[in-house]
Amino acid sequence: MPIRTNRGRTAVYRRLWGWPLRSPRHLIGTLVVLAVVLTALGILLPKAIGKPGQTAAGTGSSATSTSRPGIAAPVTVTSTLPPRLTTQPPPSSAPPDQDGVRVAKEWVTAWAKHPDGTTNEQWLNGLRPYTTEEYLATELTTVDLARITASRVTGEPVVVSSLAGSMDVDVPTDGPKVRVTVAKLNFGWRVTKYTQAG
Repeated sequence: MPIRTNRGRTAVYRRLWGWPLRSPRHLIGTLVVLAVVLTALGILLPKAIGKPGQTAAGTGSSATSTSRPGIAAPVTVTSTLPPRLTTQPPPSSAPPDQDGVRVAKEWVTAWAKHPDGTTNEQWLNGLRPYTTEEYLATELTTVDLARITASRVTGEPVVVSSLAGSMDVDVPTDGPKVRVTVAKLNFGWRVTKYTQAG
């Protein structure tokens, strides 16, 4: 029997919308059904509609068919897209700068110079003209001078790698060979890191 009055319709609507709020079980059931419906729509709609601009077989070219009046067969238009760069090219090498090599050698000379009785502050002051302030404050202040076995530079430095703004230089000592990284800053070359060369 059809509902003929507005009051009857309102009661039916109130009953439908109020059903989920009658008990916690009704509310949870309604939320589960709603989640299933939304998930199904999210999966099925993109498949039914299709994705615009989809490329053929994952390549860089996409083909679209267009019909023109007066032409029986469809015309295929193919566009080739340029490849997308996924990685940055490696920095280009540059010829070694002799000022940077000189700074590396002088830094290792000051690093190895720590006769008995030298305090950490005196040692750091010897390194200060050749070192960045950040590296001096963060790393070199924790160095234990007793663990430095070298006392002097024994040969000429060798440039291991040279880029436009930095270099890695190996400096031989009477202890381990020291690899120094120097960077070109506004005020000249400065040491930013050192390790024992392999």
